[in-house]
Amino acid sequence: MAKTKPEPTAGLVVAGMLGGYLTGRATKQRPLAGVVLGACGIAAGKRWHRSSGSGTTALLSTIYVGAFGLSHPLAKKLGAWPAVLVSTAAAAGAARVLNDKQ
Repeated sequence: MAKTKPEPTAGLVVAGMLGGYLTGRATKQRPLAGVVLGACGIAAGKRWHRSSGSGTTALLSTIYVGAFGLSHPLAKKLGAWPAVLVSTAAAAGAARVLNDKQ
């Protein structure tokens, strides 16, 4: 499959991680938060695959899910908001560098 011009994805990463957190906090429904996180992750993943191929998609997907997972133990040390902001910045930064800014 031919690679296409990169489509911005850092905003989708931010929407998924911050939006998921805010959705869970506002509704007290963790599954609904997961839907937001997952939907944005899938949308970003499709763009990564079109723009950068399978390898970069796998790497960025791992970073996205890993940052989400690491935000939980980090929240115990830093607090919820700082953990969410740090993990979101890391995942969005990776998307920007590895895909969006080609």
